[in-house]
Amino acid sequence: MRARNIKVVLYGFLYANVAIVIGAVGFPSGVNAGLFTIVSDLFSGSNRQANKEIVLNYSKPELLRAPTNSDPNLLYGGGDITIVGGTSLMSEGMNGPSDNLKDHPTSDQISIYVVREGETLSQIAKLFGVSINTIRWNNDISGSVITPGQTLIILPVSGIKHTVKKGDTLQSIAKLYKGDLGEIKSFNNVTEKTILAIGDVVVVPDGEVLGGGSSAPSGSRIQVSTPTKSYDGYYIKPVNGRRTQGIHGYNAVDLGAPAGSPIFAAAPGVVIISRNSGWNGGYGRYIVIRHDNGTQTLYAHNSENIVYEGTSVVQGQVVGYVGSSGKSTGPHVHFEIRGAKNPF
Repeated sequence: MRARNIKVVLYGFLYANVAIVIGAVGFPSGVNAGLFTIVSDLFSGSNRQANKEIVLNYSKPELLRAPTNSDPNLLYGGGDITIVGGTSLMSEGMNGPSDNLKDHPTSDQISIYVVREGETLSQIAKLFGVSINTIRWNNDISGSVITPGQTLIILPVSGIKHTVKKGDTLQSIAKLYKGDLGEIKSFNNVTEKTILAIGDVVVVPDGEVLGGGSSAPSGSRIQVSTPTKSYDGYYIKPVNGRRTQGIHGYNAVDLGAPAGSPIFAAAPGVVIISRNSGWNGGYGRYIVIRHDNGTQTLYAHNSENIVYEGTSVVQGQVVGYVGSSGKSTGPHVHFEIRGAKNPF
């Protein structure tokens, strides 16, 4: 008799708890009643046969989809908004014109953007406050065709804007600012046969304004914020080698080392770019790591990258190997720090 009473109490306990769980889950309307009936039958005398199979059929509600842009701090597109430099950006033609933005981002940070349905290069360029050719040059795009889901690297270009005057040629402009003729043609989408008109503006990527000559004043630097912060001891040298060129391009130094030498992460962080092919604006194979202090480090001309986008790395971890890909005259690492002074 005591055993029978215990069994009844246990059945009553399970019934009560199943009812509570069902109420908490909140199945679609009409399903609850069916479930309670089944639970009642389960604990009734008429349904105590061993191995009784109970089948419940109901329409499964559509699951909510997670937002594509789950972490806007990574500067990804593909969601409702994109965050760049603390500013919410909306592509024109998608959520309204970007003309209502008071300020375009002027940060030196490299951004990553995923193309959305219906967007064009001109819209994305306007969104980030850069030229169309800046996007083309850094993503090896020869025309204007982009596709939804395509990942674009938005890299603020450092260089010189030159206003063409009488007698100027692409060759003379390249020589004037120590630029690379191939990069000038690629960035400006011109060829050897292009006729320059007086007043045209030619961008010289990675160009330098040289003092003295009468032609120098016609060139002006492309404005990208200059790092002023200093993080002493935060970064280690990314390669065991000596500096072969001082600060140039965008806050970069060249560190020479034998081909195949390991490249180390200068500080802990997350890999946001790892390009293993393409010209990539002269970088060739390169890696960008985002650090917790808000800065980014870039390692270019590699022979091989051995980390992937999204990989977390520790300081001193091997991320690739020294090479001479892209715009390079010999094995070395082109090392940039974006957001802080380069200590090397």
